[in-house]
Amino acid sequence: MRAELLAPAGSYEGLRAAVQAGADAVYIGGQMFGARAYANNPDTDELLEAIDFTHLHGKKIYMTVNTLLKNRELEEQLYTYLAPYYEQGVDAVIVQDYGVLSFIRREFPGLPIHVSTQMAVTGPKGAALMKEAGTSRIVTARELSLQEIREIYQETGMEIESFIHGALCYSYSGMCLFSSMLGGRSGNRGRCAQPCRLPYEVYDGEKRLGSKKEEYPLSPKDMCTIDILPEILDAGVYSLKIEGRMKKPEYAAGVTRIYRKYLDLYKENPKSFRVLDSDRQELLKLYQRDGFNEGYYKQHNGRNMMAVQNLKARDSREKGPGKRDEDLFSQLKVQYVDKKLQEKIYGNVILFCGSPAILDLEYGNRHVQVEGETVQEARKQPLDAERVKKQMEKTGNTPFVFEHLDVQTDEQGFLPMQSLNELRRKGLEALEKECLQPFRRVLDVRRMDGGEKKTSPKPEKSRGSKKFYVSVETWEQMEEALRRPEVDGIYCSISMFWGDSFEEKTRYAVEYIKEFGKECYLAFPYIQREKNLESKEAELMNLAGCLDGFLVRNLEELGYVKSLGLAEKAVCDHSLYAFNDASKAFLEDRGVLRTTVPLEQNGGEIRRRDNAGSEWIVYGYYPMMISAQCLKKTYNACDKKSGTVRLKDRYGNYFTAQCVCDFCYNVIYNSVPTGLLKEAEQIKALSVSAFRMNFTIEGKAETGRLLDLFLDVYKKNKDVPDQVPEFTKGHFKRGVE
Repeated sequence: MRAELLAPAGSYEGLRAAVQAGADAVYIGGQMFGARAYANNPDTDELLEAIDFTHLHGKKIYMTVNTLLKNRELEEQLYTYLAPYYEQGVDAVIVQDYGVLSFIRREFPGLPIHVSTQMAVTGPKGAALMKEAGTSRIVTARELSLQEIREIYQETGMEIESFIHGALCYSYSGMCLFSSMLGGRSGNRGRCAQPCRLPYEVYDGEKRLGSKKEEYPLSPKDMCTIDILPEILDAGVYSLKIEGRMKKPEYAAGVTRIYRKYLDLYKENPKSFRVLDSDRQELLKLYQRDGFNEGYYKQHNGRNMMAVQNLKARDSREKGPGKRDEDLFSQLKVQYVDKKLQEKIYGNVILFCGSPAILDLEYGNRHVQVEGETVQEARKQPLDAERVKKQMEKTGNTPFVFEHLDVQTDEQGFLPMQSLNELRRKGLEALEKECLQPFRRVLDVRRMDGGEKKTSPKPEKSRGSKKFYVSVETWEQMEEALRRPEVDGIYCSISMFWGDSFEEKTRYAVEYIKEFGKECYLAFPYIQREKNLESKEAELMNLAGCLDGFLVRNLEELGYVKSLGLAEKAVCDHSLYAFNDASKAFLEDRGVLRTTVPLEQNGGEIRRRDNAGSEWIVYGYYPMMISAQCLKKTYNACDKKSGTVRLKDRYGNYFTAQCVCDFCYNVIYNSVPTGLLKEAEQIKALSVSAFRMNFTIEGKAETGRLLDLFLDVYKKNKDVPDQVPEFTKGHFKRGVE
């Protein structure tokens, strides 16, 4: 099977340039619900034209609908927004939101759905879950190795799309709240402000790591995989995706043409695959940050993957090695952006006196024939074949150009030039229609209720019956929670027990917690990779009987517990986004025990949400980023021991980064914890099933003080004291755009 080269299109102009440069398919967003809201996204008419353009030139077009949608948007806007593109023939949609997935499957039958990298699919269990849900392609998390991708392909048989070139996020896509929390611009809503590209200082205790020049610890280099294309293809990747919808059309065209060149060379002669240094240099001239890396395909993380000096930022101020090559961009503009693309067709004009003019056209396997006016007997100068041919070959701005045109005529007749023009116009329009007809779809009449799945509302529990859970990372935190009788259950981080004697240590903690009459849950890691949980499968199955459940935080974990027959014990954390009622229903249809109220919605939006069976996190340092990178390793200070470092931003704020060595990822927490105390009465009045406090970096004494403070307000119904610690309200007031 021929691999697909998938190019970015941040505009209709960029789409045309990428197609001319050799893309097999393009991905593009419209005016709504795309993860690049600040790109020059086309309006409705332009996007409809773009769909036809790609199809007329034998390419495919995928539309990004890869943000999280609020209830109102899903119920009132999505259908009207997508309907014209569906009918026009868009080839697929890329989605992040589970509710959007369910909605599209129901309302737009037969439209292929691709799972966005924003869903952070990291393994075969999550991919299988998405396959079961009706998707046709997985866009893998960018952090996956070649072996991990190979396992997804081999175990699911799904079509795999993976990034091969362009910018890398520091965080697992879809698991970043940094931009959202700092400025209300959510990456999950397509409005990321890229705080990862800003300068920070890193401290291990009081010691600063790295030099003063190395002030961009969260800024990865751009990825370039031109040298390992054969290995990527061998791993099972079908669609090779170039990042860059926010970049200029010349960039998309330039990168596309080089990857097109080497994909074609590899297909012709795999054994002699070799990349010219001049082509590597051209890719560097198009865009770079401190050079390139090969992404995560062959390494888990590392200093060489990071642009810690950020030459791009420096070169924007002064001429340097990362400065854009304007001559190259000018050349690409002439060659791909400004150039008109037309498909070669065959034609035959038949002009005989006394008979209707006939134009016969062929393009590929498409054939049309149209009739024009009757050819009149010439009174003076009859039309000769050469004159007819010259006039008919003027195809102008149409998608076609004649490669060969025959003219059959007795050279005794006459037609006005206007009639020949009309014959040509009529023929080319008929050919275009014939080419596009197979892509057109017809929507059934939509029922007034929109075909929504109706579920009986769960009975609202009384205010006093709401449970209170505490999530802990340490034994000290757990001990403090156990001392409070108002706490109904404990979520224990799996890292508290991981390693040798995992089952024995976990069982001891569970039995200890049960002695206090409390529920006990095991909180899985934020990221499940390389089947690390499966290495403990026997132990987890043995523990399932005594545990009340598992806190799952990503698709791979949800798919894993479902494969073990334990979905009814799964509590979905906030990172499994139940952003709207349909996404919540999607998770509940998988049999989960509870979901978590979204962190990026305001009080009013949550009030309009179906909160039955959901937990509300009322306290905690929000995890701003989950990254495969390690800040210690970036500064050559990795000791393979879990611990913390601190990030200091340009305003003097400190963000704690937890190095989770058991599962090799970092969590960067907000500088200030979210605490919803004054909002307690509003929150208690809603139909949530439980409240939760998340303890992460707090010590024993602080944990105890905070527990007493929140339990007094939420469980004992006491007034909020005048003096409380410094908290942020998260998004309770402002929400996100």
